Amino acid sequence: MIELSALSVGPPIDLVFRTFRVVPRSIMRTRRFLRRLTGRKHRHELSELGTSAIHRAVLRAIEQAAPRELSGDHLDVGSGTGELLRLCAGRYPLRSFACDYTESLIKTPGQKVEVVDLNRDPLPFEDNRFALITCTETIEHLEHYQQVVREIFRVLQPGGIAVLSTPNILNLRSRLRFLSSGFYNLFGPLALDEPNIQGTRGHINPVNWFYLAHALLSAGFQNLSVTVDKYQRRSFLALAFLFLPIRAANWFVYRRDMKKYRTLNIDNVWAVRLMNSNKLLLGRTLIVSATKPR
Repeated sequence: MIELSALSVGPPIDLVFRTFRVVPRSIMRTRRFLRRLTGRKHRHELSELGTSAIHRAVLRAIEQAAPRELSGDHLDVGSGTGELLRLCAGRYPLRSFACDYTESLIKTPGQKVEVVDLNRDPLPFEDNRFALITCTETIEHLEHYQQVVREIFRVLQPGGIAVLSTPNILNLRSRLRFLSSGFYNLFGPLALDEPNIQGTRGHINPVNWFYLAHALLSAGFQNLSVTVDKYQRRSFLALAFLFLPIRAANWFVYRRDMKKYRTLNIDNVWAVRLMNSNKLLLGRTLIVSATKPR
């Protein structure tokens, strides 16, 4: 084993090391300067996610998946404060059911919460029960999100709609952060025994579009549709510089996967193509709707 101290580091390599130390400091100083100049205050990542944009996008996804009247029972997995249940009940004749790891988060008066550990236990409902199931900003907190997807399929009635959301780790802001730090946006180093599991510090499972689609299709869902809650302004600037390199590299990788590795086929090629779509390169939150076959 060769120790680093035994290596002869010449001026060019030493210059690279000094550059990588200086650049992040310069970026941080620039951010602080711009923040003072514009009067913008730093926002915690949780408050950034806690806007109504995600709920509005989920409602739009429900409307597109169910253009006709939707009625019956609605289950919100990871219901939090119950705001999404309230919004859906205000728009459709739905009976609301909440499910979360604790009942202390709910703010809707009279709303009962079924407490369940989704990492270990099945959903406490019978098969084919719900006309609508939503699961927003939840799967990134779970150890085994595929099992929860299968449970959602089980308790959803035939013809029912499921809508799931999770941070979009495929947007350019997230990809650039991964390139520089090894962590996706809204995911970072984890503290042991973190008590605030509902915040971004509880994000333990980055799931991108393809693997969420794969889990849904494997569970038996069909008619998948993908959208985002909003476009990120920071990603637009990156796209202006990276659009052509991404398209060129994607063309090469696509052909390699198709001809050499043979990992692409008629069942998954459409989902792979969406990985580098403008929607996912720019969108903040990934929102996917699917239906259970009748």
